[in-house]
Amino acid sequence: QVQLVESGGGSVQAGGSLRLSCAASGSLMCMGWFRRAPGKEREGVAAIDSRGITSYADSVKGRFTISKDNAKNTLYLQMNSLKSEDTATYYCASGPFSGSYCYTFKFYNYWGQGTQVTVSA
Repeated sequence: QVQLVESGGGSVQAGGSLRLSCAASGSLMCMGWFRRAPGKEREGVAAIDSRGITSYADSVKGRFTISKDNAKNTLYLQMNSLKSEDTATYYCASGPFSGSYCYTFKFYNYWGQGTQVTVSA
């Protein structure tokens, strides 16, 4: 059983930065960040597989950076130049596949509890 625990959410003004962390219970093939804004579908934000290859949603490219510290089994999401439309609950997730399934946000089967990010204009 994989356990994922997020931290680092909060409130920030537009243009500001936040860093999310996700502590994982083991080494995983694929890890990613998702978000769900009120009234919207959940969407994939960023992913990284066991080889360190990353993928981003178009809406966050150039602003968000996903990384992981394998020694600490911790996933990060550095969010810069935040916009009001980034306001959402952010979830860490993991999946059993590297490669395209990971990069296209498919077959993630373990989820954290979520952390709220609020960006004020």
